[in-house]
Amino acid sequence: MSDLPIAQARADRLLTIPNLLSVLRLAGVPLFLYLLLGPRADVWAIVVLAVGGVTDWLDGKLARVLGQYSRIGALLDPAVDRLYILAALVALGVREIVPWWVVAALVARDLLLGLTLPVLRRRGFGPYRVVYLGKAATFLMLYAFPLLLAGTGSGWFAELARPFGYGFAAWGTALYLYTGALYLAQFVLAMRAGPARPGVAGGVGGGG
Repeated sequence: MSDLPIAQARADRLLTIPNLLSVLRLAGVPLFLYLLLGPRADVWAIVVLAVGGVTDWLDGKLARVLGQYSRIGALLDPAVDRLYILAALVALGVREIVPWWVVAALVARDLLLGLTLPVLRRRGFGPYRVVYLGKAATFLMLYAFPLLLAGTGSGWFAELARPFGYGFAAWGTALYLYTGALYLAQFVLAMRAGPARPGVAGGVGGGG
């Protein structure tokens, strides 16, 4: 008897420990944004971001150790990363820490890639696969945000954090836009190749 139905059932599971951790991270996004824009409790916002980072690592680790990989988890994990980035960008833009043109460019990148996903799905392709450069760009951005927040203060630590924050942000922005261009190139190639054949549909390029 084939193991394919069993593997399919496992991939379609919703109630897994990694998925619950991803939902916990998702719940932290509005709290993170509120802390940045409401009371401007930057230290607590950084704590929420740090907890999100730990659970991001932990859900991937547990998915491998426990064999609890699922399709919803594979989609939810990078989506939550993008929501944290979006929340931080909006907050830093409102607080005039990051120029609005940077916010607009990064949001436009994700919006444009998001609009390609239904087209890929109709052609029989899966979502963009996560690749190293995409993950690296995400990590750089997530490291930049607390440093930029710390750099708004005064004292020796703020003076130290500020250049590192802008450095991480510059590299992260460049990589984020570069990988976006790579994924769009993959999208164009997929469209030229025509619909995916049944049984071989998979992710296109990379996503991250």
